[in-house]
Amino acid sequence: MTVARARSVHLVVAVVAWAAVVLQLVLVLLGSAVLVEEDPPGRAESVYRFFAYFTIQSNLLVALTSTVLAREPALDRRGWRVARLAGLVGITVTGLVHFFLLRPLLDLDGADWVADKLLHMVVPVLALAAWALVGPRPRIGVRESAYALCWPLAWLVWTLAVGEVDGWVPYPFLDAGTEGWGAVAVVSVGITALFLLLFGAFGWLDRRLAAVPRGDTR
Repeated sequence: MTVARARSVHLVVAVVAWAAVVLQLVLVLLGSAVLVEEDPPGRAESVYRFFAYFTIQSNLLVALTSTVLAREPALDRRGWRVARLAGLVGITVTGLVHFFLLRPLLDLDGADWVADKLLHMVVPVLALAAWALVGPRPRIGVRESAYALCWPLAWLVWTLAVGEVDGWVPYPFLDAGTEGWGAVAVVSVGITALFLLLFGAFGWLDRRLAAVPRGDTR
């Protein structure tokens, strides 16, 4: 896959990811619920909660990194590798957790349904397909994986701590007040294990798939 074609692929992912995030933000500002809200919060709290969702953060990482790659598809710096890997693994977890844990809880229609599918299904599929097709590869090592893991771990600790203070968590399976700390601990360990598995899988594939993109610009 040439550099020129890689730019086009990354641009598509960037446009779709930004559209998904912006659409969901507009819906939140108009009063739509991010998940299921019986007592909607005020505007400022709604915006905070919007950005507190792992779904939004992972989509933003994909949008940002894909935007940069649309300009420079072969970019390679240590910090950049970490951001790209975090986005790829994060968006994969977003899709998997949504499909298996959250999808049965949602009953959406209209623009809310569109935003939900873009964030949880379309962007994950596009991001993974883009990485498989145009990389950039190789970029993933043990150090990059270790640094990238800091983000989801920090998000989990922050989420549980804030939940203890104000009683709100972005996902019901992290609600210790309802589910109990035992159940939350099991889910947290399970999701952390999923992250470790995915970091390992991406690293393994990164070493075995072809190096892309190629240096020509045709």
